[in-house]
Amino acid sequence: MAPPLLLLLLASGAAACPLPCVCQNLSESLSTLCAHRGLLFVPPNVDRRTVELRLADNFIQALGPPDFRNMTGLVDLTLSRNAITRIGARAFGDLESLRSLHLDGNRLVELGAGSLRGPVNLQHLILSGNQLGRISPGAFDDFLDSLEDLDLSYNNLRQVPWAGIGAMPALHTLNLDHNLIDALPPGAFAQLGQLSRLDLTSNRLATLAPDPLFSRGRDAEASPAPLVLSFSGNPLHCNCELLWLRRLARPDDLETCASPPGLAGRYFWAVPEGEFSCEPPLIARHTQRLWVLEGQRATLRCRALGDPAPTMHWVGPDDRLVGNSSRARAFPNGTLEIGVTGSGDAGGYTCIATNPAGEATAHVELRVLALPHGGNGSTEGGRPGPSDIAASARTAAEGEGTLESEPAVQVTEVTATSGLVSWGPGRPADPVWMFQIQYNSSEDETLIYRIVPASSHHFLLKHLVPGADYDLCLLALSPAAGPSDLTATRLLGCAHFSTLPAAPLCHALQAHVLGGTLTVAVGGVLVAALLVFTVALLVRGRGAGNGRLPLKLSHVQSQTNGGPSPTPKAHPPRSPPPRPQRSCSLDLGDASGCYGYARRLGGAWARRSHSVHGGLLGAGCRGVGGSMEQLEESVV
Repeated sequence: MAPPLLLLLLASGAAACPLPCVCQNLSESLSTLCAHRGLLFVPPNVDRRTVELRLADNFIQALGPPDFRNMTGLVDLTLSRNAITRIGARAFGDLESLRSLHLDGNRLVELGAGSLRGPVNLQHLILSGNQLGRISPGAFDDFLDSLEDLDLSYNNLRQVPWAGIGAMPALHTLNLDHNLIDALPPGAFAQLGQLSRLDLTSNRLATLAPDPLFSRGRDAEASPAPLVLSFSGNPLHCNCELLWLRRLARPDDLETCASPPGLAGRYFWAVPEGEFSCEPPLIARHTQRLWVLEGQRATLRCRALGDPAPTMHWVGPDDRLVGNSSRARAFPNGTLEIGVTGSGDAGGYTCIATNPAGEATAHVELRVLALPHGGNGSTEGGRPGPSDIAASARTAAEGEGTLESEPAVQVTEVTATSGLVSWGPGRPADPVWMFQIQYNSSEDETLIYRIVPASSHHFLLKHLVPGADYDLCLLALSPAAGPSDLTATRLLGCAHFSTLPAAPLCHALQAHVLGGTLTVAVGGVLVAALLVFTVALLVRGRGAGNGRLPLKLSHVQSQTNGGPSPTPKAHPPRSPPPRPQRSCSLDLGDASGCYGYARRLGGAWARRSHSVHGGLLGAGCRGVGGSMEQLEESVV
């Protein structure tokens, strides 16, 4: 029985204190110290009776429900400076006695609604030095009534759960410094009567909304807890919105103004109250009048200037504020967009720009042009369809039902993608507000509408389909008899036309190829002619040079008709004519004298010709018995 008992004692001792940790029994409490132990996870054999558990400066990456199961007596849990990136839902679910939770210096990016569920008596929550970008609105719900210290500094928070923080009546210290917060909701701290320190240092706050909390100065006697407020390091816009804060009796905490330019860099508490001013709104530009067809989108624009930036609102024709709905949407920049317009949307709209310095208004008129309905060829419901347009166009093209020799509507200058629509002035007695052109093609039966001013009698249709049949009708819109009468239309005429087929690209390519070929041919002829002219000049120079040399004639005989041959008479040798002296400007290596450029070039070509012909004819002329002089003569 001894060995089993010994094993039981060893097992119980191992469960009481993990091997790399140090356990201390202080009276009735048990402390487990596991800091700087290189742990990758929470030791599974931690004594469940532990009151204080320190796991700081390790390499723990995730926390889950099994890590702290049944540790109902744990009061202080330290997990600082680990590598925790994820906290599972209800990882602290059994820690009902927990008072202090340190999670600073980790890598948390997000806290879900169930990440911190369980410690209903938590008083100190330290989450600084993480990478938190989002905290779920219900993350702090389990300890709203008990939390006294909340540290969210040095994170990436743009928004925090303001509703939850504002419902912590026991909160004493709130650290939100070194985040990305750019706005505080009005009254966010109104219920925090016990708050004694609020740190908003180094955020992106340009203004602070008035809050009763800030009026509690350090020396306020009636306040239950004087407030220590720090908001330096923010880009404060020192205008009339911060005048309430400037009027508080506070010491100089070195807060500075970032704007407007005249106050940039000056200490907040040193700027006189008179310089905290605002500029009332001014409507810079807006839509004055807009006409749209029924069913189309209408966009009303209104731009305003002011300091601070004005808030934009729209009031509809029924004197009611226009809000976001399935049909209409109002944007913060002053744009009102109505997705599908109807006759009830017509009327006057008012754009209102407001800021703390005042307000400005502008009037915008919206007119909705109802689609034509009624009359011959209208479909059920009063709106023309594609078949009605086609029937009317063919009827007008065939001349049926008209007494005029010339059609009222003509389509001329038709190309593959365009056509010019023309119409006459019509009857002078009928006033025209504007013209409307409706057309469709055989490729697509969708009706296309074009609005033309009343002063025009021509309209160029573009972007047509090549090789398609088109049906077109022209309608005149008359001025409305009443505010809601927008359907007074009159059919002026219809026309039928066909666009030209698309020109094939091969003709253009053939033209380019032919033009290039002709260019090359003409260029070749010119180059050949230039070469022939150059060779002719060279040959002429050669002949002129050889003409000056005397011909060497030997054995010249004349033949008679049977008579004796006359005795040849000796002639005295002729001396060559004197050669004119020329200046030597270029020496070609000929020691006999200087020649001109043409003479030297001709001589060179002659020598080349002699050498070639001499080589070819030398073998054939050796049997004839001719001399070299005869060969040269024959060659010449």
